[in-house]
Amino acid sequence: MTKTYQNYVSGKFVEHHSSDVTEVRNPATHELLAYIPSTGAEMVDEAVVAARSAQSNWAKLPAIQRAVYLRKVADKVRENKEMLAEIITREQGKTLGLATVEVDFTADYIDYMAEWARRIEGEVIPSDRVNENIFLMRRPIGVTVGILPWNFPFFLIARKMAPALITGNTIVIKPSEETPINAYEFARLVHEVGLPPGVFNLVGGSGSVVGAQLVDHPEVDLVSFTGSVNTGKTIMKAAAKNLTRVNLELGGKAPAIVLNSADIDLAAKAICDSRIINSGQVCNCAERVYVERAVSNEFIDKITARMAAVRYGNPMADRSVDMGPVMNQQSLDKIAAMVSQAKDDGANVVLGGNLAHLEQGFHYLPTVITNCNHQMEIMREEIFGPVLPIQIVDSLEEAIEYSNDSEFGLTSSIFTRDLNKAMQACNELQFGETYINREHFEAMQGFHAGRRSSGIGGADGKHGLLEYTETQVIYMQY
Repeated sequence: MTKTYQNYVSGKFVEHHSSDVTEVRNPATHELLAYIPSTGAEMVDEAVVAARSAQSNWAKLPAIQRAVYLRKVADKVRENKEMLAEIITREQGKTLGLATVEVDFTADYIDYMAEWARRIEGEVIPSDRVNENIFLMRRPIGVTVGILPWNFPFFLIARKMAPALITGNTIVIKPSEETPINAYEFARLVHEVGLPPGVFNLVGGSGSVVGAQLVDHPEVDLVSFTGSVNTGKTIMKAAAKNLTRVNLELGGKAPAIVLNSADIDLAAKAICDSRIINSGQVCNCAERVYVERAVSNEFIDKITARMAAVRYGNPMADRSVDMGPVMNQQSLDKIAAMVSQAKDDGANVVLGGNLAHLEQGFHYLPTVITNCNHQMEIMREEIFGPVLPIQIVDSLEEAIEYSNDSEFGLTSSIFTRDLNKAMQACNELQFGETYINREHFEAMQGFHAGRRSSGIGGADGKHGLLEYTETQVIYMQY
């Protein structure tokens, strides 16, 4: 019998009495995995009210005591690693190896944020007056909401929950309706830990209904969203009604620049790895390449060979595959349409360019496209699939100009053994992150933040933690 999950509100799993549920299916096989509640307005409100009721007492706990709870959750995640990784693979389609990395990274991330308990510092500011001290204190914002994407669904729970809770906030999580099972299992682990009721809440359903109500709720103080640009704009507009803070990580179109001075073998491997990870469904992975003319033939030959060697299929049936399916039919249709448009625009498909004709699932072939130019849609719009468009350039300056001429500004990379050119790129690329001679993948102690339409605010490290605080300045005359 297919399992139906229950929302988690105020420390309890709440029976869903309505017949209105959402199906969750495996994108590699179309197998029905579970049902989740299509939550109604009353229960969404109950979750926010529970978070509000719990927040004051939670904030009064010393941060080091809040950290104890977080570490217990991290331990529970590690104890259930294999089960969680298999769930992520079944409902999202990533390889089991990558799903296992996601679970491990999630546990480590929660522990990392718990370590900030004794490091959330304020400031002492010099006063202009005699006998006065000025103190700047960091305070929790209040009730936060985390609206999750489907591409790294488990890790994003921690990315939003851990900094929120360690700084004294409470949270309501809305998982993607495409990949919610892992979040409900996470709620079960939270329940086993005995986190105080209302500190962590989980409600399922669509973004247009549940997400919209959370964003519009007057008792919500911060909405953290990871997803598309259009949805981010809709959230920002709705949040303006109550002047609710927003933290938005949106799309990306990361350029990878390959110069004459690059180690071409390294560049080909790193860009291939970055392009096929999670079937190309990562906002910070390499989405377009600008390669200098003198090494273009060598690079194209080597990247094509690497992409041709990528093994794909159902990651639960064959655990040796490098790449699983894309998420859904909509994703598949979008990728196919963009490749078709690129051909019409004069680009040359040297590898792939078609659906992978497997028995089941939303599979697209690893694809390399050359003879691209900067005006093509394939070089300007996010693909979110295993397709790599390549444009030849004649200088670093030309590559930087094309890289910066983008709606997006999340990540970028350059491959060169010339220190001067590496530093020039760092100074002139207008992106939140720049990787030199390595694949695109951020560290938890960094700060993952974009520019332009790639988002507002950021996550990870000290600066991501501070996104969940507000300041109070105290003037003490004595």
